[in-house]
Amino acid sequence: MAAGVLDGVGDVSAAAYGGELTLSVLVTCLVAASGGLIFGYDIGISGGVSQMKPFLATFFPKVLRRMADAKRDQYCIFDSHALTAFTSSLYVAGLVASLAAGRVTRSLGRRGVMLMGGALFFAGGAMTGGAVNVAMLIVGRMLLGFGVGFTNQATPLYLAEMAPARWRGSLTVGFQFFLSLGILIANLTNYGTARVPWGWRLSLGLAGAPAVFIVVGAFFLTDTPSSFVMRGKVDRARAALLRVRGDRADVDAELKAVVHAVEAARGSEDGAFRRLVSGRAYRPHLTFALALPLCHQLSGMMVLTFFSPLVFRVAGFGSNAALMGAVILAAVKFASLILSTLVIDRYGRKVLVIAGAAIMIVCQVANAWIMGAQARSGAAAMPRAYSRALLVLTCLQGAGFGMSWAPLIWVIPGEIFPVEIRSAGQAVSVSVTLGLTFLQTQTFLALLCRLKYATFAYYAGWVAAMTAFVVVFMPETKGVPLESMGAVWAGHWYWRRFVGGDKPAS
Repeated sequence: MAAGVLDGVGDVSAAAYGGELTLSVLVTCLVAASGGLIFGYDIGISGGVSQMKPFLATFFPKVLRRMADAKRDQYCIFDSHALTAFTSSLYVAGLVASLAAGRVTRSLGRRGVMLMGGALFFAGGAMTGGAVNVAMLIVGRMLLGFGVGFTNQATPLYLAEMAPARWRGSLTVGFQFFLSLGILIANLTNYGTARVPWGWRLSLGLAGAPAVFIVVGAFFLTDTPSSFVMRGKVDRARAALLRVRGDRADVDAELKAVVHAVEAARGSEDGAFRRLVSGRAYRPHLTFALALPLCHQLSGMMVLTFFSPLVFRVAGFGSNAALMGAVILAAVKFASLILSTLVIDRYGRKVLVIAGAAIMIVCQVANAWIMGAQARSGAAAMPRAYSRALLVLTCLQGAGFGMSWAPLIWVIPGEIFPVEIRSAGQAVSVSVTLGLTFLQTQTFLALLCRLKYATFAYYAGWVAAMTAFVVVFMPETKGVPLESMGAVWAGHWYWRRFVGGDKPAS
């Protein structure tokens, strides 16, 4: 089989199985997507905690002394490798876990891996909240990272395989929906605890609270039909389809397509990573497993999400104002994600990429101009009008990201891989995402110190380049059943030369 094009099922339309948007599938997908709540909380909590004076006095006193130095370059106050290691250690641990998660997901199923991830989240939250030295702090963040690696591997696959094709985009966005909600909750928590000397412990310790929800909820979920079939449990796969599709759906036809896809892939199941990397037929899948995380990270919004309170402090905001600015930014991103959920299955993925990129580029260039003009003026503090404009533009930039790359980084990888390399492909995508996140978080504050206001223009250039790549090379996957995705690649003007065999297709 070339890249998942299956004889007899390769041209099935999105409505062929007649699946309904049942209450069962909604509840199932919402509980599964809540794994994003934990990840989002961990993303949002570190930046606010990192500028709390009691936290810095306990673990990073050198940074606190820089803040008190009036002559210190504002862009370089937080340039500390130890401080960035507190944030980035989560992602290097997630990278290690995601490399093993593909095989674990195939053997334990999607649901089992989500349970494992939830337990790791709970342990990590307890350790960071009770940390007494930097070593405990980083080990706790690494436990959270292991949970991220496993959960981010299993949850998007679970959502993509359980959702009816017609609503797959909207339901898969649920992971990003909860992720954005987690970021918003984290920033609100930081704002509320900043005035308490031990508030940073409460902020970090609460990372384990959402884990209870996903662990308890996962006990009531069924695994996906594809996962059951891959483990030889066809009867349970049919029961799972009946549960989530409704009585009027043609579950036998859908089950037949799933079984066909799994059986066609079973002979080549071993060595999935090797085939993904070296197989010509999987060249487009490998390309986007690498390119999509690159687009997501080089937008600049992820590091801005992590460090938004610190960036607002650099721009002249006070401590409480910087935390409130982070709350407003998280709320705007959350609202924009709701908008993308409503339109992603109507207008498609590429329209969101183009619209979001246009907004981000304009706002990033404008932010660079404002901060550059302020630096050239030599004023000690940024005028209030400039500060407000900076906040508004940053929020608009967040809205552009929230309606485009924020959800699509989880939606598209869950759609494009054929079943025989689906776990491996998702593992590569998650690993590259977490690896790039580690590099970004470890180097962003140093980059800000050296490029200063030009940092925003640097990311604007990357957004323009990566958007052009996506527009030219990424096919539209709106409404296509997973079992028919191979036909999308075979019909693309460029990728058909790879999925069609050794010779270019006519």
